[in-house]
Amino acid sequence: MSDWFLQQEYGVRFEWGPTGARQLAPDVACLVVVDVLSFTTSVTVAVEAGTQVFPYAWRDESASTFARNKTAALAVGRRAVTSASPWSLSPARLRQAPFTPRLVLPSPNGSAIAAAAGDSAVVAGCLRNATAVGRWLARRGYGTVERPLAVIAAGERWPDGSLRPAVEDLLGAGAIIDELTSRGVGPLSPEAVAAQACFTRTLDVADAVAACSSGLELVRSGFADDVLIATELDASAIVPVLTDGAFNHSTDGTGSRPRTGSAG
Repeated sequence: MSDWFLQQEYGVRFEWGPTGARQLAPDVACLVVVDVLSFTTSVTVAVEAGTQVFPYAWRDESASTFARNKTAALAVGRRAVTSASPWSLSPARLRQAPFTPRLVLPSPNGSAIAAAAGDSAVVAGCLRNATAVGRWLARRGYGTVERPLAVIAAGERWPDGSLRPAVEDLLGAGAIIDELTSRGVGPLSPEAVAAQACFTRTLDVADAVAACSSGLELVRSGFADDVLIATELDASAIVPVLTDGAFNHSTDGTGSRPRTGSAG
């Protein structure tokens, strides 16, 4: 089979969605999952609180069984939150919910990408922890031709199930790639360069996310606080790393370099 799609000449690669992750995963040492609205943002919020997060690709009855087997609480849909089930994919709701030590977070995009990683390391990245993730990767030697990494923008789904590339994930991926570049990591594939340029040339990242299709969907549905949390640029030094099936806390120990206001 041809390997033209693997971006093999480059240490830092970029692709879209679970299919892209499955194609690149066997050829890289690390996958960085970016699902800004809202899987990886929710993962950072939960892990900051000390919760282990188990990704799960389906929001159906099998998720309940999976949660029981993990002795974990199960996150429900944004509109399905109750006093008995206060955890959801909403970062704002997660901040308000009671502490739980273990949480199953179903997501057909972000979780499916994590599941596609195979033997590769998996890191959850977003705008909230972009600098911390880039620093963590660079310090561990990821992003070289010898130890390549792939940044995977999750994207969204059209009603027919096909991938809808999402601006917020492109910006989140670009923010991480920009931090990697600042640390001399690379070389970058043309795909990664394009993602980086999207971030650095966007004058106001928070405004762009709030005004893009995914942001408008959440704002108009009453979840504007989720967009605000997702655009807390570099608010977190936490790097959630998938270990034994769950995202757990990792930090580089130095805090993140704030990038306030606009990017570029």
